[in-house]
Amino acid sequence: MRQAYIYDAVRTPRGRGNAKGSLHEVTAISLATQVLQALRDRNNLDTSLIDDVILGCVAPIAEQGANIARVAAINAGLAQTVAGVQMNRFCASGLEAVNTAAAKVVFGEADAAIGGGVESMSRVKMGSDGGAWSTDADVAFTTYFAPQGIGADAIATLSGFSRTDVDAYAAESQKRAAAAWADTRFKNSIVPVKHCGVTVLAHDEFIRPDTTVESLSALKASFAGLGAAGFDSIMRQRYPEIEAVNHVHHAGNSSGIVDGASGLLVGTKEMGEKMGLKPRARIVGTASIGSEPTIMLTGPVAVTQKALARASMSIDDIDLFELNEAFASVVMYFMQQLNVPHDKMNVNGGAIAMGHPLGATGGMILGTLLDELERTGKSTGLATLCVGAGMGTATIIERV
Repeated sequence: MRQAYIYDAVRTPRGRGNAKGSLHEVTAISLATQVLQALRDRNNLDTSLIDDVILGCVAPIAEQGANIARVAAINAGLAQTVAGVQMNRFCASGLEAVNTAAAKVVFGEADAAIGGGVESMSRVKMGSDGGAWSTDADVAFTTYFAPQGIGADAIATLSGFSRTDVDAYAAESQKRAAAAWADTRFKNSIVPVKHCGVTVLAHDEFIRPDTTVESLSALKASFAGLGAAGFDSIMRQRYPEIEAVNHVHHAGNSSGIVDGASGLLVGTKEMGEKMGLKPRARIVGTASIGSEPTIMLTGPVAVTQKALARASMSIDDIDLFELNEAFASVVMYFMQQLNVPHDKMNVNGGAIAMGHPLGATGGMILGTLLDELERTGKSTGLATLCVGAGMGTATIIERV
């Protein structure tokens, strides 16, 4: 059976996703282009050997629309024979893109492919693509729609996580991210972003290293107003054991809005030899699942169990975990349910500290996982994300 190997992983730094962010003037197509060019240049790739580019993008409209993957491949100067496709599995889009690239390699549709993602949240606002799920009253009623923040607060309520608990997790994420940057742990993957020939960002600019539990305690809960407007009642219909939703999440313990792009080169062993490259990791297994859509954010637990079972592995076989920090309670719930110690989870911080560029994040955390396995000499890692509308996606890798 053919195997899929990871040969390289790169990402841009994450820029603040607003008009004052360093990447605001840089378009999504430019971010994706620079990632593809970096993969080509640092590996001296003959890009005619690449079969496909698969990029996640959660808001594929306006300047992020029209199949940004194919257009970025052309814009990057890759061989015209390189195909391209954009995909959207909400927050897991980037990881799903890598998994799809791996599946193409294993099945034989491709010998080499690039998976990753891109999102310019400062230029194409989150939710600007609309969709019936939240905007069509009949659909929202039928599906018991509630915003993600209400789901995160419901998870905290059901799991007994206090405001201090989630703030403590968030402060630790900031501490770990700052330490990782100080120790140059991301240097192998970072592609400094240029605009008009000038480097505009070479580091994650969302990090707030001075964050403490005390400073976070001053922030008001972000979703209490939405809850009072009726979404708490919807959540209690789904989860009648909740007497009242305890609103504990806010901007400081939730993922940051940022811009960025990611890309991973995946291929067969034979293609790697042809390209003169050594594999860095083998993709052991992947999975995606659907989960209860109102609370929405519990999918990482079930998808991890599914991926492990398919790979005939147990939770104890995994040395390091990367779980997107959409909200603090999501990661805390995962660790609680699967008995994963915090010293194996997001050891270099996560999206609370560095931000979550929707379509790109899955590729980013998989690359971070690979770098950390190599840095520490550990063997196996699992990356996963919670997903809008109640889903989960996971990938298991083994260092070569």
